[in-house]
Amino acid sequence: MTENPAPLPQDVPYDAILFASFGGPEQQEDVVPFLRNVTRGRGIPDERLEVVGEHYRKLGGRSPINDQNRDLIARFERALAAAGIDLPVYWGNRNWAPFTSDVVGRIGADGHRRVLAVATSPYSSYSSCRQYREDYAKALVANDLVGEMEIQKIRAYFDHPGFLEPVRDGVRAAITQMRDAGHDASRTRVLFSTHSIPHVMSSASGPAEKDAADPSADDVGGWYVAQHLAACRWVMEQLGGTDGASADGGPAIAAPDWELVYQSRSGAPHVPWLEPDINDRMHEIREHDEADAVIVVPIGFVTDHVEVVWDLDTEAAETAEELGLAFTRVATSGTDERFVEGLVDLVREHVEPGHSPRAVTDFGVVEDTCGALCCLNGSTHARPVPVEGTPLDTVEQIAHAMQDDEQMLALIAEEQAAHAEQSRAGSEVPA
Repeated sequence: MTENPAPLPQDVPYDAILFASFGGPEQQEDVVPFLRNVTRGRGIPDERLEVVGEHYRKLGGRSPINDQNRDLIARFERALAAAGIDLPVYWGNRNWAPFTSDVVGRIGADGHRRVLAVATSPYSSYSSCRQYREDYAKALVANDLVGEMEIQKIRAYFDHPGFLEPVRDGVRAAITQMRDAGHDASRTRVLFSTHSIPHVMSSASGPAEKDAADPSADDVGGWYVAQHLAACRWVMEQLGGTDGASADGGPAIAAPDWELVYQSRSGAPHVPWLEPDINDRMHEIREHDEADAVIVVPIGFVTDHVEVVWDLDTEAAETAEELGLAFTRVATSGTDERFVEGLVDLVREHVEPGHSPRAVTDFGVVEDTCGALCCLNGSTHARPVPVEGTPLDTVEQIAHAMQDDEQMLALIAEEQAAHAEQSRAGSEVPA
């Protein structure tokens, strides 16, 4: 665990792209098996999973995420071809078919050696960044490809203009909509919403060497919150301006007050998670007569999947209606052409020498692997666990350590058996 594996020579070009996402059930029968995959190793009984599964069943028993990813991948492939980037795109999910481990095996069988991974999570934290590198490492181990294949995950792209510009335009349109409906900016509140995570995971987000002078300094700490706040600030600052023009060249508008709120908490009640919850915050807004209207912006998400459609369009919208608050929800970047081109631009950073990273917030560009032990200790489920100072950040470092970790090898075997059983049951999703 203390030795760096020898990387492939740098003159070996990238020869494939792995598009990686969370995954989601395709039919009623998939819901509980999918949730077992999500919670594997945590001892959560099926009775509890059935409760969570009702969210999917009320939406027809399937998640929209797979169809959204198919559409996004098709657009991504066309944009890559238009840019002259001739790399095949493979699709692999963390928790449902097509599984990352199966797809990495297919990539290896197709003869590819150096893979660039694009994940649908734009921020830095254990769940949204390091865990993907662990997924890739497990896939290399499961397919006996350690030392034979290199997988490099692209950087956190929360501040890429391709991700943020569609959000900015959606906020502008929502403010205009509220104004036209008679809601003054002073009586409207913009609620930027993202997935809540445990305080310990938030505090650990970013590299181990960050300190109080770092832009991550915050009540909770860590890059997860700081990156979200930087993204929110940029969006709102773009809308105001002088002489009638905003920073983005459009007409300046009176921008409402804004704040960052959280959703989709799933942990035990005694464990502190990021707050305030979006529904609790709307109750406070009404109780203190702070606003008559709310604009909800899912700044933490790439597509309109279940946590957006259920937690915001259903639960949060119902809360707003009960409280008498006018409500509108801004779309995610999704398949907006600028976001697709942004993903291509992130690929360019790796395949075109000298291509400069683009970032628009005051946070600054984050490296592909942002520092020693980045985002590691934010989850008790992270494996393997190094000693201080151990290099365990790249996919190759993690994979080599996994080979020496008996518990990790047992978990990989368990996951592979579950995936095989789900595939035999007819749950495999064509890539």
